[in-house]
Amino acid sequence: MLAKSFSASDAVEIYFLARGKHLQRIQQDGLKVIHGDQTWIAKPTLASDNPSDFGEVDYILLCTKSYDLEETIHQLKPCIGADTILIPFLNGVESPEKISALLPQNLVLGGCVYIVSSIKEYGIVQNVGNIQTLYFGLDNSTNDKLIALEQIFLQAKIEATLTQNMSAVMWEKFHLVAANSTATSYYENTTGEILADETKAAFLLALLQEVNQIALAKGISFESDMIDATYKKLQSFPFGATSSMQRDFWKGDGKTELDTITGYVMREGKLLNIPTPSFDEAYEKLK
Repeated sequence: MLAKSFSASDAVEIYFLARGKHLQRIQQDGLKVIHGDQTWIAKPTLASDNPSDFGEVDYILLCTKSYDLEETIHQLKPCIGADTILIPFLNGVESPEKISALLPQNLVLGGCVYIVSSIKEYGIVQNVGNIQTLYFGLDNSTNDKLIALEQIFLQAKIEATLTQNMSAVMWEKFHLVAANSTATSYYENTTGEILADETKAAFLLALLQEVNQIALAKGISFESDMIDATYKKLQSFPFGATSSMQRDFWKGDGKTELDTITGYVMREGKLLNIPTPSFDEAYEKLK
């Protein structure tokens, strides 16, 4: 949406870092986006697998898998300057801390996106859901560059919100990601199939309760009942919706988000002395 909106702009340049056949198709034809009955093409200022081609950038939006994060940060160093701001939109809640450890001089924000989408084929992304909202920011802080970025998002008609309560926003999403990713991978079912089965739905609810206990123990403050709110979000998903981690297992290459999602909940549970029997059961099967 950024590339589409600013394709003719002299003020804003959008670069895509991609790889392989996906990159080749984007370079040749642009990135095709399918959303419902709408189809459009996005052509960035430049698409490349070499960050040196971009020069120093103002903002980096990290939209990789969590298991690719460290490699991607090292790859991006040629376009990271002292004032570059990084925003991870990855599943899980550990990414800002991991990036800050690698780039201690840079400002690293929290970020999260609610969207049901996937790569349909090389050069084609399909959004099959009815939710596509984006949040980014810090806790109790903001600055002019973050306000400017929010305006860039909004100009591109992205449903973006700059928040000063980022930890709660990220943990609110993590309720959904941790429970849904673990359940869909464990049962090898879609979200709809799990919700339609009484036993499986009860397991999903138990996962939500365990995440909530950990969040509250960590001092995260929510405005509403996160278990109920998250369950309702899951009920709004298309019946055939799958999770990112579930698709990792389908690929069968051994690279999954299991340790950064299911494993993270287990590790935090042990640190906080909070039992996580549902996550333990799923992790033992999935590992």
